[in-house]
Amino acid sequence: MIRQRTFAEALEHRRSYYSISNDSPVQDEEIVHIIRTAVKHVPSAFNSQTTRVVLLLGDEHQKLWRIVKDQLEERLSEERYRQSEKKIDTSFSCGYGTILFFEDHSIVEELQKAFPTYQDNFPTWSQHTSAMHQLAIWTMLEDKGLGASLQHYNPLIDEEVRNTWKLPESWQLVAQMPFGTPVAEPGEKEFNDLSERIKIFT
Repeated sequence: MIRQRTFAEALEHRRSYYSISNDSPVQDEEIVHIIRTAVKHVPSAFNSQTTRVVLLLGDEHQKLWRIVKDQLEERLSEERYRQSEKKIDTSFSCGYGTILFFEDHSIVEELQKAFPTYQDNFPTWSQHTSAMHQLAIWTMLEDKGLGASLQHYNPLIDEEVRNTWKLPESWQLVAQMPFGTPVAEPGEKEFNDLSERIKIFT
């Protein structure tokens, strides 16, 4: 019987993969289950549940990265665009799918009105919620044998993404997570001295 990783082991194993293929070691239903589990159980400030997630597979996944390239082509020099295009083609669009993370700002605004004492904090807390969803889904994907990375082509693609998939105006795009089966090991990761990052008082 194969021993399942502990949460700490799964977290330690999570990495950014930039060499992925367009296949998956698990069925689509398992990927959907991972997303549903995270969206249901990841905590949020005031139980606000502001995070929204869109899963793109197949042609829909390719459509997203075509949007990214179109937007970059309009803004970059030809040389810089070709560099970006190569990165997208070999690290993102070549994958099996992409997960889009949004935050619903209509809920944030409602909370700001309901709790004016904390109104300046709710946008920040919303980002915290999104980050927790990203980490949870990323870690669970990797635990199933999928490699992923986190990208941020927003706000360049926000309007086109919203229009293409007919999403509510209140959904603000936060990040894009392309994923697929890893075809190469991730690069070495450097860690700063923990003694400079952690203080313990007893």
